[in-house]
Amino acid sequence: MSADIEAEGRNKACCASCGIAEDDNIKLKDCSACKLVRYCGVKCQRDHRQQHRKECKKRMTELRDEILFKQPESTNLGDCPICCLPLPIDHTKSTLWSCCCKVICNGCDYANVIREVRGKLDRKCPFCRHPKAKSEEEFKRNLIERIEANDPVAIRQMGGYCNQEGDYDGAI
Repeated sequence: MSADIEAEGRNKACCASCGIAEDDNIKLKDCSACKLVRYCGVKCQRDHRQQHRKECKKRMTELRDEILFKQPESTNLGDCPICCLPLPIDHTKSTLWSCCCKVICNGCDYANVIREVRGKLDRKCPFCRHPKAKSEEEFKRNLIERIEANDPVAIRQMGGYCNQEGDYDGAI
């Protein structure tokens, strides 16, 4: 254990201003801004403020940056059902398959294409292995089948098609 870690551990166990150790009768409270130091009371916190201000501001900035620049764990699009990684926000980096209405990331789709080319296989959905739609009409027929099964992804996709075609009533 390094000296810095040991010192930090001791500092967390006692008041940063007066040095009183925490026990059953004395409960120390963290600095409300940075959570780096602890105090036995408001008086000690005020007395120690001048010494602690610079370090506290630096830590508050670090905490703020962590919150601001933290990447979300997943997008509202969900995860790829094959690799379980979050789907990219850019919709051009994923593919909707009309047979099962699963959105597959391009990485999994590419891996499936490579597998099919090497095995001299027909193009199929990487999720359900249904043959790929050969035309736009077949793609829409597949969507309609999924809509009849109350698939929300298919309903949203068909609404997008209707909107693009100017059929705003059908889109809703």
